[in-house]
Amino acid sequence: MASRVNVCRVDVLDNPAKFGDPFKLEITFEAFEPLPDDLDWELVYVGSSESESYDQVLDSVLVGPVIEGRHKFLFEADGPDPSKIPQSEIVGMTVLLLRCRYRDQEFIKIGWFVSNTYTDPDLQENPPSTPILDQLTRTVYTDDVRVTTFAIKWDDNQEIPGDEVLKECESQPTTSFPDDNNLITTMQDNVMECSDVKLAAQQEKQTSELRNDLSAVHLDEKFVSDTEMDVNGQPLADKTNESLPQLVDA
Repeated sequence: MASRVNVCRVDVLDNPAKFGDPFKLEITFEAFEPLPDDLDWELVYVGSSESESYDQVLDSVLVGPVIEGRHKFLFEADGPDPSKIPQSEIVGMTVLLLRCRYRDQEFIKIGWFVSNTYTDPDLQENPPSTPILDQLTRTVYTDDVRVTTFAIKWDDNQEIPGDEVLKECESQPTTSFPDDNNLITTMQDNVMECSDVKLAAQQEKQTSELRNDLSAVHLDEKFVSDTEMDVNGQPLADKTNESLPQLVDA
């Protein structure tokens, strides 16, 4: 079933900003049907391209219940805690992730590259071993937005999305999974669990691809030093094989 929520636009306000300034995102979305439960929005700062253990959840907010129609709200979150970031990765490129869940199911993830650079030419040429945080400018590159969508169950009585998932599960009447120590003994439970694992694997694959992109960017010194990129908000573009409803301007 098609998504019942279309994220139409995300504008990053006060961009560029200082490293420690709050993030301010103006989010416009459209609900095609009333949603009885809240939408759970979460903003994540990727602290390292090497390990997700450095990821910081900057903040989360519940929006709902949501009526049919278009909605806009301001999501403001504190800047990242530098003490939780490897010192060698404070300066340079990283990633900002905006996630949204419904009934604990992630259905969209939006990612932007972020650069933290010195504006002082002397510091650019001879960066100190210990970053000077108040001299860093943080820029979110909104011209290269990455959008990943996932099919979820919007209703309890809705069939599990994806015939491929169902067929794969039906071929495994009993099995166990790494995140579940209990043996699955019924076909119905097996189908549900297999779907969850399939979705989790898809989400992990997309996150890994974004981290790989970040690692590649770290190797491109020219990109890192480029501070003249356009940072005006643009309509979102889907980068996955999942269908995304037509995007519209705010």
